[in-house]
Amino acid sequence: MLKSTIILGIESSCDETSAAVLVDGKILANIIANQDVHKLYGGVVPELASRAHQQNIVPVVDAAIKKAGISKNDLSAVAFTRGPGLIGSLLVGTSFAKAFAMALDVPLIEVNHMQGHILAHFIDDASQQKPEFPFICLTVSGGHTQVVLVKNYFDMEILGETIDDAAGEAFDKAAKIMNLPYPGGPLIDKYAKEGNPLMFKFTKPQIPDLNFSFSGLKTQFINFINNESAKNADFVEQNKVDICASIQHTIIEILMDKLKKAVEKTGVSQIAIAGGVSANSGLRNRLMEEQTNLNWKVFIPKFEYCTDNAAMIAITGYYKFLQNEFAEQNTTPMARYKL
Repeated sequence: MLKSTIILGIESSCDETSAAVLVDGKILANIIANQDVHKLYGGVVPELASRAHQQNIVPVVDAAIKKAGISKNDLSAVAFTRGPGLIGSLLVGTSFAKAFAMALDVPLIEVNHMQGHILAHFIDDASQQKPEFPFICLTVSGGHTQVVLVKNYFDMEILGETIDDAAGEAFDKAAKIMNLPYPGGPLIDKYAKEGNPLMFKFTKPQIPDLNFSFSGLKTQFINFINNESAKNADFVEQNKVDICASIQHTIIEILMDKLKKAVEKTGVSQIAIAGGVSANSGLRNRLMEEQTNLNWKVFIPKFEYCTDNAAMIAITGYYKFLQNEFAEQNTTPMARYKL
């Protein structure tokens, strides 16, 4: 009887401390500790994030192992996020993973955070379908916006990416300007469901090829809110749902325009989304519309695998384990880490 491959995944790239246990492709535990302290500041404070990771890492790993019903001595390997992300946060996860793997005398596996988001689609879960190679993945988060041609688990080509700000950052900045509490992206999504997406017109930047830009849109939105608020101090509150619907509509249209160009360029019509913004209901609904209109085959991950989580690190670690692709104990985290 073949021995099961059991991977402990650790994710600490930003402000979620997460640990997951995966057995032969199936997730038995995926524990995530959020950091509420950042709500006081309207965004993630790196120093506070790293301190919270230090407090959370041991109890989160312990909870994941207990929930999975295994012993730490059953682990085949420890996988961790090497980058990209906040360097202080990454240091906590990397240091723990290295020490834990050394103490257990098991292999250490480093994972690119963005590769993890993409490979979350391959978690063995009955409620989600797995795409076939090749497919196009739109990865959208607070720090990244990319169109990636995924040829296999380890061969990925970036067809286009943001030249300045990310889509998730645009959502959060728009929410902050409207004085919505942090994190604001999900609140824009919530209010947008009740609003008219065509009420206010925002320009879409004309960026060549498959690259993105959101800095100009952010500037235009700031000026729009400031100008209208100068005329009517209650403008935002009186028009909140329509403002949210309009800015969300614009961001989604920017993403969809590039996705359509990528399909035309490659001839690949299997489309997946990944990253925190892939939890946005407006983006999900728009993709399902295009699946019908353009004859695409669309793959949308479970909500729990969209935001930062260790399950995606564990599944990537699993495929690297099968390839005997291990890291050395002298590996260091990288704030910038190209896919």
